[in-house]
Amino acid sequence: MKYLRGNIKSFSSLKKVLKNLTFDYVVNCGGYVEHKNKKEVENSHYKGTQNLYKFFKNKNLKLFIQIGSSSEYGDAKIPHNEKAKCKPKGIYGKFKYRATKFLLNKYKKNKFPVTILRFYQIYGPYQDYNRFISQLIKSSIKKEKFITSEGKQYRDFLYIDDAVNAILKTMNKLKSVGQIINIGYGKGIKLKKIMNKVKKMNNFFKPDYGKIKMRSDEKLKVYPNITKSLKILGWKPKVSINKGLEITNKHFLKELR
Repeated sequence: MKYLRGNIKSFSSLKKVLKNLTFDYVVNCGGYVEHKNKKEVENSHYKGTQNLYKFFKNKNLKLFIQIGSSSEYGDAKIPHNEKAKCKPKGIYGKFKYRATKFLLNKYKKNKFPVTILRFYQIYGPYQDYNRFISQLIKSSIKKEKFITSEGKQYRDFLYIDDAVNAILKTMNKLKSVGQIINIGYGKGIKLKKIMNKVKKMNNFFKPDYGKIKMRSDEKLKVYPNITKSLKILGWKPKVSINKGLEITNKHFLKELR
């Protein structure tokens, strides 16, 4: 495997790094992760996607897989259905949705071979500590106070191996071209329940409930209908939340102790 470093925000950077190379598949996971910086979010998630299209549009790709987000749905009815009208609220969701519309338009007009995979909350070993589950496990292992909301929200959590398998399945199912497909566990779990599971694993959890308030644009329940992923990709998640948390916890125990 060869690693190349470029910048999707710069078309000249892409040309320089990727010139003279051939590709069958492209999976666009790139983008700025600090969602409060509007300029960076727009330049990476939207304009970066445009730059990738510009570079790959005449490269005879078999498939371009765009990693979308549940944030694109915004106020859409739960469980999210791919046919729902998207009403994204935050900066991140708005620019991810603009990228989706841009690519699907190129599919319709120019037959650009793209599939949109809308992922939900992904977790697992090696995840940065700025995500809910990794941060929760770290605080439990290190016996630190965990600053949190009331934990009443329901969210869909997908183990990393299942996420990767969904991408691989998509590469082998070219009938997915031009489609938006939800990729998640398929049902929400209360955040407080996740916290209690981690507490049992490590015999420690010191929550500071209510310190983080729900945002005005935040929905209480967020999870998808994943019928389409099974129908088109033959994919469904295999790793339960209990098993996924157990594996993830074991990894961080080794890393942090």
